[in-house]
Amino acid sequence: MQHRSLIARQSRRAWPAGKAFALVGGAFGCTFLALLFWLAVDQHLVLEGSQRLLDHAVPATLERFRLARNVEQLRLEGEHVFSGRTPVARQQALFIVSLLASHPAVLADARAAGLAGEVERFLGRSMHEGMSEARHAEWAMLASRLTLLADDVSSEGVNLATADLHQMSATMLQSRSKLLLVLALVAVFVGGFVFLIHRHLIQPLQAIDQALSALGSGQAVTPFAPASMLEIRAVERAIGQLREVMQENETTREQLERLATTDGLTGMFNRRHFLAVAEEEIKRAQRYSRPICVGMADLDFFKHINDSHGHASGDLVLQSVAEIFARTLRHSDWGCRFGGEEFAFVFPETGLREAHRLAERLRQSAAASPIALADGSRVDITLSLGLAEASSCPLEIALQRADAALYDAKQQGRNRVVTAPVGHATGETARQPFNGDAPPSVDTAPT
Repeated sequence: MQHRSLIARQSRRAWPAGKAFALVGGAFGCTFLALLFWLAVDQHLVLEGSQRLLDHAVPATLERFRLARNVEQLRLEGEHVFSGRTPVARQQALFIVSLLASHPAVLADARAAGLAGEVERFLGRSMHEGMSEARHAEWAMLASRLTLLADDVSSEGVNLATADLHQMSATMLQSRSKLLLVLALVAVFVGGFVFLIHRHLIQPLQAIDQALSALGSGQAVTPFAPASMLEIRAVERAIGQLREVMQENETTREQLERLATTDGLTGMFNRRHFLAVAEEEIKRAQRYSRPICVGMADLDFFKHINDSHGHASGDLVLQSVAEIFARTLRHSDWGCRFGGEEFAFVFPETGLREAHRLAERLRQSAAASPIALADGSRVDITLSLGLAEASSCPLEIALQRADAALYDAKQQGRNRVVTAPVGHATGETARQPFNGDAPPSVDTAPT
């Protein structure tokens, strides 16, 4: 009975959390909506001010600027009347003065119209009566009046929008204060929410942890309402199990990807994955007109190694050759075990000359690296390599050309690098069987 009453009291204590969330959320929502409406009013005022600027102040300002420009142009043309080198040039300037004096924008302003008429009459008299020093002095005064009038008109245009701009600025400052108030409200709400979370979620979880610790040590457990806490605990367990499953799935995926893309013996790419990678590299090189080469390599007399030392030794040789490739090739190069003792390579951003140097380095590294077998003996290995340029043909054709070059290297005595001629078609020169698996008495590399 006492236990039930304790649970009931705890249940009653749990209710204020919901009430607090409801009260805080309702108060925050109402206040937030009110402030949003308050901000919307200010935004409406700003929009009205902007509309007034667009409808009245801006057009009037533009008219003032246009009038100031016409007045300034009138002054400049008057200068041309006095400074014109020929009578024709002065007459043309006087004609433009007449046009400007009769412009609607000038006639619409009494000050500009009166001064423009005075300038037009003065310049007309000056053209007929001659340009004397007195005329120049009088024109200087008229030009100064025109300049002052242009400045006054420009200032009036600027001042037209001052009132609306001041009102908009005050409204925007008020909106900023309201926005700060909204942010303060959000901060208060977040603080209250964090407090409720800590009071009604974190503390119960801590109580559960203490109860579990007490249970593990054999101490008495203080009763608590288990319903919601057990659900949280179940969620945590489910998340932990999900994490373990995801880790297992990721490990399995990496293993499957490794099995699907690499050769199990050498650790190099397998043929299928290499062809996909090489196809993409060649497409990229052809798209951007970059050089790229492919190569085929074959271990010389590998059948003799298998026959003489066993297939386990042959596997060891293949693994050692793969390690030589890994040490010798660049990070940007791609290689694979193409099949048996045959390997394929793609050399991005590499022309035939550079590819030949890389292949020669591979050949020399293999020739200079005798392999120690499990029975204590050592076996010397050599490579025959064929290269082909692949920047202007499909991957299949490039590999056929490299394979044909490899066949030529075998025919020429092995342990050498042969480059397929550029543009050499291989559709009619498929690789033929090569009779010569037994090693010769002497196998020398080309000088």
